[in-house]
Amino acid sequence: MYEHLVLFKLSSDVTPARQQELVNTLLSFRDRIPGISDISAGINVTEETDNIHGYTLGLRVTFDSLESLRSYGPHPVHQEFVNSLDGILDNVIVADYPKA
Repeated sequence: MYEHLVLFKLSSDVTPARQQELVNTLLSFRDRIPGISDISAGINVTEETDNIHGYTLGLRVTFDSLESLRSYGPHPVHQEFVNSLDGILDNVIVADYPKA
């Protein structure tokens, strides 16, 4: 199994309602992209203001295999989401690792 972690830094003008729409779209991946064993996503509510660096959304996806992780990136559902971030994404951090 593999974990895929993503932190999204959205533009400051993205409303909380739009953020929630993005979270809902991310959560829908489980039923739309093969190989996803588990998924969670949400709006960042940390109280550690010194460490947030403007990152507003978090995503964790567990894939059942390395092959599933590799086919996630080019999957049309994922690409549609990536394209929806055009103009509202300031930065993103991604980390993938084998689940211990």
